[in-house]
Amino acid sequence: MRKVLALALALFAAGAFAARADNYPSRTVTIVVPYPAGGPTDTIARILAERMQAALGQSVIIENIGGGGGSIGVGRVAHATPDGYTLSIGHTQTHVFNASIIKLDYDVVNDFAPISLIADTPIWIVARKSLPADDVKSFIAWLKSENGKATMGTVGNSSPGEFAARLFQKETGTEFQFVPYRGGAPLLQDMLGDHIDFAFGQAAGYVPTVASGGLKALAVLQPKRWWAAPNVPTLDELGIKNTDASFWHGLWAPKGTPPDVIAKLNAAVRTSLADPVVQERFKKVGQEIWPVEDQTPEALAAKQKAELAKWTPVIAESGIKPE
Repeated sequence: MRKVLALALALFAAGAFAARADNYPSRTVTIVVPYPAGGPTDTIARILAERMQAALGQSVIIENIGGGGGSIGVGRVAHATPDGYTLSIGHTQTHVFNASIIKLDYDVVNDFAPISLIADTPIWIVARKSLPADDVKSFIAWLKSENGKATMGTVGNSSPGEFAARLFQKETGTEFQFVPYRGGAPLLQDMLGDHIDFAFGQAAGYVPTVASGGLKALAVLQPKRWWAAPNVPTLDELGIKNTDASFWHGLWAPKGTPPDVIAKLNAAVRTSLADPVVQERFKKVGQEIWPVEDQTPEALAAKQKAELAKWTPVIAESGIKPE
């Protein structure tokens, strides 16, 4: 009798869960941005959420939960009910780097269900307008003349930008101070106010300010020149190798989210990214949408796996221990 009752309860639960999936979404969907409002990740999420509302037929709102290099907001999603109503937007730091540099109470791979890759932007060296250097050669000379007093802003501790900067130090024989910020927006404001000298940051976060002359871009950290700033040289072409890095963004749900719900969310993302209006808005903020064939859960999982394989040994070699 107990076995029959247990089986009946299991079938009932499965049926109820399937019904919820069939009716999904029946209420507001929340995308958690693990950084303060105003930064590149927040901008991407808001553009995407606005268009996803039409695709899903429900409101999609943004909740900013900063701190811990993005780990606090991501942790909120890792422990959320796996019903498709609480999602995580993240990138190289939150879903790759943090696994090696922060003691997390969740697993960046096994506690999430991938939905889709969204957009990508490289890291570049951007400096305050008044910094007395207009190219990488003079920048290196200036850094050496400062004898380690120059300041570089970084979002969180041990971010991809910070590791790229450490590789740059190694390749150029320079030293400078690292100043952590909770998000890209406050770092930008401090550079505009001449309180911080430069950053190795998400290029997308600085495009409008560089274009208006508020900041200067010195180099981009990828093999080829960036489409959004073709006049900015790469470090590779300047002879500084092994520093390439980017901030690719993806969308995840908690592990255990029903496959049908993941499929609906993926379809909503793909529909949104195919919209010419969304594409133009992403382009204006320096974000490159991933090709259609890469807008799948499988592609996001593969990208994350490849990045973990690439960066985990680099982080281990650096000697940085999880905090």
